[in-house]
Amino acid sequence: MLIKNINELIGQTPLIELQMPVPNHSRILAKLEMFNPGGSIKDRLGQYLISDAWQRKIINSETTIIEPTAGNTGIGLALAAQQYHLSTILVVPEKFSVEKQQLMLALGASIVHTPSEKGIKGAIAKAKQLARETDNSYLPMQFENPANPEAYYQTLAPEIVSDLANTKISAVVAGAGSGGTFAGMAKYFNEYDSNIQTIVVEPEGSILNGGKAHAHQTEGIGVEFIPPFFENVRIDQTFTISDQQAFQQVRYAAQHLGLLIGSSSGAALAASLETAKFLPPYSTIVTVFPDSSERYLSTNIYNL
Repeated sequence: MLIKNINELIGQTPLIELQMPVPNHSRILAKLEMFNPGGSIKDRLGQYLISDAWQRKIINSETTIIEPTAGNTGIGLALAAQQYHLSTILVVPEKFSVEKQQLMLALGASIVHTPSEKGIKGAIAKAKQLARETDNSYLPMQFENPANPEAYYQTLAPEIVSDLANTKISAVVAGAGSGGTFAGMAKYFNEYDSNIQTIVVEPEGSILNGGKAHAHQTEGIGVEFIPPFFENVRIDQTFTISDQQAFQQVRYAAQHLGLLIGSSSGAALAASLETAKFLPPYSTIVTVFPDSSERYLSTNIYNL
């Protein structure tokens, strides 16, 4: 396959049927989003946010992109911004993985750090301040931009349906960080077949199930406020997965499946196994593995 631009490789990622014991003789299929060129599902989002703003003439060749991010969205935005030769400033809480920050810098972005204890809310506040202070700047704001769920509604969900032509899907399981992935997929699958269960995953320390917000080691998912995208989306079940459960599945996937997945993927796998317990026998569960473990090696991911 000959390509002329790395962004041509975004999307059409593999879907793998996991060869592992699953309750009720069901099966779990996972979309391997680490096969995107920037290494995560957020390549889809970065491309969609920038192209949407360009087409609507919100940005031009002189615009500076500013965004608060835990890492992967920043990588996706920096990759997409290269196509348009745009400057990018990414606001990142200090606690997030060194590897992701190094990749953002390698792609030409600048990084502004905010205190870890202020979480993503602190990064959002700082990004908004920078946008006010920077002429001709654009803040995509993945946390409230309707183009976020639309990116997955238009790309990821239809790909899964195409991958599984003539296969009955029982449930779709996805994590929530900004909430866009789950909201876009849930909307698509509810329209496609209202019998499909839509299951959202969060770590302990996230608030979807009513718990108090606190720090957690599972990166990439977890919310400090209810995503606005969830307002009109059907959620059939919310699974709160502990760091211990998530990292147990990260280790299992590496040792038994040859899959080097990140902690949010481990949480998605743990939730998929829980989902299988309440579905009828021989159900098909589809989940998403957002990225790989390689960008978390500095956090000692396989020994947590």
